Amino acid sequence: MTEIRRLNRFAFVFTALLLASPTASAQQFVLFDTTFTYTKEDADNSKPSKSHYYVRDKMLNADRPKDWTTPVDYRNGTVHIWLEVLEKPDGGAPTTWTLCYIPNKGQKNGYGCTGTQIYKEKGVYEKDVKMTDFWQNDNIVWEEGIKEMHLVMKDDSGGDGHVHKRKDPEKFLPTKVRIIMIQVAKGAKYDSKLVPNLPEKK
Repeated sequence: MTEIRRLNRFAFVFTALLLASPTASAQQFVLFDTTFTYTKEDADNSKPSKSHYYVRDKMLNADRPKDWTTPVDYRNGTVHIWLEVLEKPDGGAPTTWTLCYIPNKGQKNGYGCTGTQIYKEKGVYEKDVKMTDFWQNDNIVWEEGIKEMHLVMKDDSGGDGHVHKRKDPEKFLPTKVRIIMIQVAKGAKYDSKLVPNLPEKK
């Protein structure tokens, strides 16, 4: 009887350790995967802010963690940004999307932003960004999670380069893009095979 108890206790401890182990949890997850067409009218009329595209509610992964620090540490990991430019006016105008995390609970200015690469033509653009490197990443209480994302279309002039301010919007709009943000845990490496419906690389 004592031996059975000992074995049961061992099994309980082993199971608890397994569940707590990072290898037992997802090392990456898709925060969102959205494809959309964006027009001059969209840029001029998006609310509450112009040149914004809002990723909210069902557009976000419903299974995203409530706490980004534990049991898996995504806060100190990386984000893999996958951008496919499907349609873009000719002329090669430099374009980018600022990608802003809007938390359930913020501090200081209350949000933080990373961004895509600057691009001039149609195609696929990918980059990895450390979650501790981007603008105002420490303005988010990561233990409380993310409630929505704001995607802001800009030229290459910096923070105020919103496309609705351009005198030549026809160089930027209309456009069609697919943007995916994949959150990768601290110490893990992005694996494209775990992302659904990615086109094969040529």
